[in-house]
Amino acid sequence: MGIVKISDQMHENLRIASGALSRSINAQAEHWLRIGLLAETNPDLRYSEICQLLLRGGDSAGGPLRLGTVEVEALQNA
Repeated sequence: MGIVKISDQMHENLRIASGALSRSINAQAEHWLRIGLLAETNPDLRYSEICQLLLRGGDSAGGPLRLGTVEVEALQNA
């Protein structure tokens, strides 16, 4: 665990989104980090596909973050 410095505007965005989606600010930030990591490492996936992968393959410890392209393809075909 560590501290990540973010801009005041991003913190405000996190605060608003976390309230709207019933998540803590930290949980919202972690969600956006997961989405961003999967989007960058799998640029061919759409947002909805990324969300499906997170729902099918994830646990609260962040399992999907370890996924490589081959594992993502296996989950897509599951």
